[in-house]
Amino acid sequence: MLRCVIGESSYVFAKDFVEQWQTERDPRYRASMRRLSALRDSHAGQRCFIIGNGPSLKRTDMSPLKSEYTIGLNRIYLMFDELGFSTTYYACVNRLVVEQCAREIIDLVPCPKFISWRCRDLIHFTENMVFLHPRTSSPKFFTDMTYGIWEGATVTYVALQIAYFLGFSRVVLIGVDHSYEARGEPRAEVVSESADQNHFDGQYFGKGFRWQLPDLKTSELGYEIARYIFEKKEREIVDATIGGKLQVFPKVRYEELFE
Repeated sequence: MLRCVIGESSYVFAKDFVEQWQTERDPRYRASMRRLSALRDSHAGQRCFIIGNGPSLKRTDMSPLKSEYTIGLNRIYLMFDELGFSTTYYACVNRLVVEQCAREIIDLVPCPKFISWRCRDLIHFTENMVFLHPRTSSPKFFTDMTYGIWEGATVTYVALQIAYFLGFSRVVLIGVDHSYEARGEPRAEVVSESADQNHFDGQYFGKGFRWQLPDLKTSELGYEIARYIFEKKEREIVDATIGGKLQVFPKVRYEELFE
């Protein structure tokens, strides 16, 4: 066998090299890199809100966000009709979410959509879509997304890399409750047996939806890295989640952000 002839480590290296070569020749990847390059630092010095999907959103007055830059995640679009507006950007990197919701994601209003390269064959590549390439399974914050991303066990971490790449100097987290009623092995795939209690809408991961249990420890590790990278460049991430359990970022009162 080839693996025996060239050795295990050489085989893995050769396999990775071939996969990367194929990726870089893919028209979808090349188009994504061009679109990313055009977005780099397009919001330099501005602020944005990353909207998590926790139950706290039901206690948050979202109306002021209509005039703010926002990054929405996963199934945030279930709230768009109620809000009367959509987020400025959208991100989804979870394979199970893309697989089950591809049609809904494509039908969103034409805001730029950031999707994981791992999901490239699950969703039609549209003109307002960018595929992000997960380069590593080890903790890392990519300041240049044309090179890659680390998914960090939560799409919120990917959104922080997006916000940094776009140039935002202040990022505000809301709806990042960092608390789940579900119990089990982190990242284990499960099927919901009832209405979703962990997100702002019972249909979010409703009955019959396949999803992965949260990995809060890995998420916290990613957040610590993100905070360090932002502060190193004199940028900041603050947490305005109402009642949120996350303790990594400085806390601010949501209402005071609009005074």
